[in-house]
Amino acid sequence: MTLQQGLAFGLVGLTIAAFIWGRFRYDLVACVALVVGLAVGVIPAESAFDGFRNDVTVIIACALIVSAAFSRSGIVEWALKPLTPLLKTERAQTPVLTAVVTLLSMCTKNVGALAIMLPVAMRVSSVTGTSPSRLLMPMAAGAMAGGMVTLVGTSPNIIVSEVRQDIVGEPFGMYDYSPVGLILTALIVIFVSITYRVLPERRKGGAALGGAADNSYLTEVRAPADWSHGTATVTDLEAMAEGRVKILAVIRNGDRRAHPRGNVVVKAGDVLAIDGSEEALFRFLERAKLSLTRNDKPEVRAGRTEELTTVEAVIGRNSSLKGQTVQQSDFYGEYGINLLGVSRAGLEMVPGFRRMKLQAGDILLLQGSEEAMPSAMYGLDLLPLVERDVQLGSVRRRFLPAVVLAVAMIMVGLGLVHVAVAFFAAAVVTVALGGLKMREAYAALDGPLLVLVAAMIPISNAIQETGGSALIGEFLSGLFQNMPGVLAVGGVLLASMIVTPFLNNAATVLIVAPIGATMAITLGFQPDPFLMAVAVGAACDFLTPVGHQCNTLVMRPGGYKFEDYAKLGAPLSLMVVLVAPPLILTFWPL
Repeated sequence: MTLQQGLAFGLVGLTIAAFIWGRFRYDLVACVALVVGLAVGVIPAESAFDGFRNDVTVIIACALIVSAAFSRSGIVEWALKPLTPLLKTERAQTPVLTAVVTLLSMCTKNVGALAIMLPVAMRVSSVTGTSPSRLLMPMAAGAMAGGMVTLVGTSPNIIVSEVRQDIVGEPFGMYDYSPVGLILTALIVIFVSITYRVLPERRKGGAALGGAADNSYLTEVRAPADWSHGTATVTDLEAMAEGRVKILAVIRNGDRRAHPRGNVVVKAGDVLAIDGSEEALFRFLERAKLSLTRNDKPEVRAGRTEELTTVEAVIGRNSSLKGQTVQQSDFYGEYGINLLGVSRAGLEMVPGFRRMKLQAGDILLLQGSEEAMPSAMYGLDLLPLVERDVQLGSVRRRFLPAVVLAVAMIMVGLGLVHVAVAFFAAAVVTVALGGLKMREAYAALDGPLLVLVAAMIPISNAIQETGGSALIGEFLSGLFQNMPGVLAVGGVLLASMIVTPFLNNAATVLIVAPIGATMAITLGFQPDPFLMAVAVGAACDFLTPVGHQCNTLVMRPGGYKFEDYAKLGAPLSLMVVLVAPPLILTFWPL
């Protein structure tokens, strides 16, 4: 091992360790690693920013914009409206909803596809009495699986295609993933449609999506000094809320009275810890003439009243909010938005709102300007559950994103236009024709993901250019030298699948794909099946609620606990490990 190889390995190892530690954001870790790589000389200065001008970064950015326009158009909800009344039982609901979100994720971002279908699933659950826990995790699995079918279905596919370009001189095409992806996706949909019964049945979910169900939030409100209801009791106030808001505590002069009796009189200056849905909370505040305790700060930093928006968002696994109390968080100071309430799955809300420590999977009720909200979402690693006023009204705008996306995919599939050019043009046309506002297009750009990919590309290249990939490839080839090729492909797939829950799947592919390709060449095999194995392994992240955004997104609405994911995810992952390698070799022989 040379000094340069040792430095490259050390850089990648420390980067992976920082990713797994989770103390810092992925994009920050990648940027620091890039700087360190430049400092120690394993990354040439002229190559430092290759990732920012790479086709991969362009394609991902443009695909995000087109996907956002498709999601906001409302076409999916419109198309499914006649179908939803026919879904009477969970035996019909689970396979149909999973199949729909799977098909949708084949042509749009998988997280976006799932976000579109969540309100539909919750409405079906509310009307029929089906537990959302039986519906949502299978849908998340379908969303992840559907991304395997096309080049733009998920970011790892785009990165794997670029790795193939570097190795054999030609990238994977738009539908090269389809033979393996379609069969494996169909098997996953069938599998979860049968095995969903292992999931808890009666555990209550909490997310109110699209008005489908009540979302139980904990917050604190204050009776102002000139309060007009100065003799109202706890019972009187709860009656004003029509029983939809529960008063958990009365705080007076620093003394907290938890679970107050109904005859307790609330006085001006008292703070109430209350629990209720978003709609019920705001209606209660209006009727009882109460104010939020954090209303000492303006609701919007700048802008007109009509720009005010309310968003429900899930705390992601890399959020800086994890471990902070509500009192410690400074949403307004940093981003100009207010935290209105907190909701947590599987736990009875306690009255100590300001002392509550935030966790990954918690749902926050946020209010602020439309201008400030996107930067807050990305800066704090928050996943929006619902964007309420985003459906575009006209028929032209409803169908425009779908038509533009279809044209782009067809042209790429026929080889008429390069994929980067096609999706750049699709993004421009979508915005120019009114399918998405420029502000919304910028908001759709997943900045942390784009920076992560752009910064990791030179680091990944450093492993190859120093000969590190060849060194690891030779080591692994020695392990599989006298074994059937299907085991070697399975080993690469398993490695990718194991690493993905701890790393971003894009980072996983950037590290594992070159090693897998080098290993294949050393063994005398074609690199294509190994690259396919890396893509499949990175897509199939079913085991934890924090590994993939789709899993995090359904945690609160489904009322899931951490261990619930393994109940469905473990047998599903085992099925993929057993079925995928021979399936890959059927279409991509060694």
